[in-house]
Amino acid sequence: MNATQVRPTGTERTFGEDEIIVTKTDTRGVLTYANEVFLRISALTEDEAIGQPHSLIRHPDMPRAVFKLLWDTLKERKELFAYVVNLASDGAHYWVLAHVTPSFDAHGKVVGFHSSRRKPEPAAVSAASALYQRLRAEERRHTSTPQALDASWKMLQQTLADREQTYEQFVWELTNGGRT
Repeated sequence: MNATQVRPTGTERTFGEDEIIVTKTDTRGVLTYANEVFLRISALTEDEAIGQPHSLIRHPDMPRAVFKLLWDTLKERKELFAYVVNLASDGAHYWVLAHVTPSFDAHGKVVGFHSSRRKPEPAAVSAASALYQRLRAEERRHTSTPQALDASWKMLQQTLADREQTYEQFVWELTNGGRT
């Protein structure tokens, strides 16, 4: 499946409160493991998923700035919690509260990444979606990808500064039922 060929249908898919989506990747973000819940929700077979970049499920409504934050955090060998909308292979979308962590070998070397995702609360999705829509609108104002990323990154940083929060604090506020 090529993510550029899949168009969002507007159909939202969900999963159970007690289910966890789990994937593992190598250091380049290529899928090395996907559990049954991931395969079912993303409408992929194991053969279609394993060996593909995790960006296979990237939804076009996800702002580049959030992925920059993710990769910057992982490069620092730290974990990140984030609200993410993903795109299934059949065009459906699904929101998750993702927890992404580096995986280390016995010598402390990063050998990949592990992501566990839970079903988010609707109010948290609504708030994250509103922020992401503003960031994507800013990205669309620019013709080059680097300019779009830079602009949305600055907007994200300014939004968080105005709120006197880090992204992590923003996520936890939403997770714990806070207002935006």
